[in-house]
Amino acid sequence: MPSWSDFKAPRPLVMGILNVTPDSFSDGGRHTDPIAAGLAMAEAGADIIDVGGESTRPGSTPLASDDEIARVVPVVTALAQAGLVISLDTRHAATMRAGLAAGARIINDISALSFDPDSAAVVAEAGCLLVLMHMRGTPQTMRDYSEYTDIAAEVTGELAERVAVAEACGIGRGCIAIDPGFGFAKRAPDSVTLLRRLDALLDLGLPILAGVSRKGFIGRLSGETNPAFRAPGSIAAALWALHKGAEILRVHDVPETVQAVRVWRALQELG
Repeated sequence: MPSWSDFKAPRPLVMGILNVTPDSFSDGGRHTDPIAAGLAMAEAGADIIDVGGESTRPGSTPLASDDEIARVVPVVTALAQAGLVISLDTRHAATMRAGLAAGARIINDISALSFDPDSAAVVAEAGCLLVLMHMRGTPQTMRDYSEYTDIAAEVTGELAERVAVAEACGIGRGCIAIDPGFGFAKRAPDSVTLLRRLDALLDLGLPILAGVSRKGFIGRLSGETNPAFRAPGSIAAALWALHKGAEILRVHDVPETVQAVRVWRALQELG
């Protein structure tokens, strides 16, 4: 059974975001040639390419799995055949099954296997790597579930519950990474608090993926209203996440982040 510890690349890993969607919050419709874009991310140093076909920004319109499959499978197939490590960003079991058959090696589920009742069985049968993200509700309703008393403790506890469900379904613990879900059912101030206290998630003993790239709280802190211009702030937040124990960074701006990570890693090694 594979494990996140099998990656030969030094930590942290950089996961490049490849949205094959017309309506994602930051880069919807930008990749006119998504296969070329994925290859360019790998050339720039991305360890993983995360392919997604359904926008999950707040208030987004749900996408049927058949439409999602039509968007992502040709891209996954081409990039996997080129030797890239592909993660599939989906909450639909049918899309998971099709993407894994096309060569994806990781399932990245924003619902932490709670949206589709068949998804856990698909992942368990495939024996693939898995990212469980924290979210309450759905992209359409999550704004209604954004009240926290102690966000770091609550996110940690709720992720622990989803990890237990995954393990009970036959998914090996070594296959699982966790994502606190910045911006998902979280207001900007709560995302900031969660990032500052990210090391609370280390209690789960699992790799932490930090997806802070271009998020709304970066705009709030930096004053930059256009998500496409938030690379500097995103990198600053990503480096803070590494300081707090993150091992995987999910990013839009791959070359810039890879350079920053190389410098961060070199300074750590000199420490």
